Amino acid sequence: MRWDNLAESPPTTGPTGDMALFGTDAVTTRTFDTPEFRGITFHEVRARSIVNRVPGASRMPFEWTVNPYRGCTHACVYCFARKTHSYLDLDTGLDFDSQIVVKINAPQLVRRQLASARWKGEHIAMGTNVDCYQRAEGRYGLMPGIITALRDHANPFSILTKGTLILRDLELLREAASVTEVGISVSVGFVGQELWRTVEPGTPSPERRLDVVRAMTDNGIGCGVLMAPVIPFLGDRPDQLRATVRAIAAAGAGSVTPLVLHLRPGAREWFMAWLGQHHPHLVSRYERLYADGAYAPKWYQRRITRQVHELADEYGIGPASRGEARRITESRDGTRDEAPGPAPEATQLTLL
Repeated sequence: MRWDNLAESPPTTGPTGDMALFGTDAVTTRTFDTPEFRGITFHEVRARSIVNRVPGASRMPFEWTVNPYRGCTHACVYCFARKTHSYLDLDTGLDFDSQIVVKINAPQLVRRQLASARWKGEHIAMGTNVDCYQRAEGRYGLMPGIITALRDHANPFSILTKGTLILRDLELLREAASVTEVGISVSVGFVGQELWRTVEPGTPSPERRLDVVRAMTDNGIGCGVLMAPVIPFLGDRPDQLRATVRAIAAAGAGSVTPLVLHLRPGAREWFMAWLGQHHPHLVSRYERLYADGAYAPKWYQRRITRQVHELADEYGIGPASRGEARRITESRDGTRDEAPGPAPEATQLTLL
């Protein structure tokens, strides 16, 4: 496996020039024989850097990210970050769900970066690749140190998560929000129990995630919901969209932003294999819908966006502004309903 892009010390290379996984000083591999971690392997690395610039060609609405983990025990079958495991010579399926890379020095690296004279205090986004509040965080506890550093430097940041563990850090988030801009978004694409159990098997239930929204709101921290992904033919019926938006509104979310499922290489193969096993009658429909690439057609994205925005208007919530989690109060005309902010295909990458 290739770890040379993660380790802070110079790589020890073998005949092929790749750093070996085992027997090196850079990586410690651990397993924990407890129910919550059974079947999961943790690879602890001391990373060289942690505040990473988003490539210039990316359509992400932010420039800097922090990702203390690689791989994710949420095991969402559609997760676009699956491809990143192939860079470490790990597979994008079961390895992504169970071989978790932990950057154990992440808090120290964040603090060092923020103290650098070259750092200009730019917004930092977290949870944009894999969830920083996945189960591993309960074992390693990296986020309190990261948030504390951001608070101490009054550096603006945002967090996207499906994890309820974020409530552990509620007081730290309140302190940070008192000195800088803090945006919290929770991912809830649907509320159906059967769909949740099969496509997001390692995550807290949608109801528990919405409890996070309630807790944030009750504590004065604006919290939006990314209604993502909206899964074609499985979670996109009008009654399903209505039930989801109604639940989001009832939780007190300040905003809701729908994002249609996208299937990039790595995720596409894993999702389609799952689809063939659980919903084989839909395989041909997906092949047609995603025939042109990773994204559903614009007409489909716009239809979902319009439907969700109409429901959001009905329940008194609106789409989030970029990098913020707050209520939108200005009125929207028909044109904005069709294409709010960036065009729908451009906003797909802002979730997972």
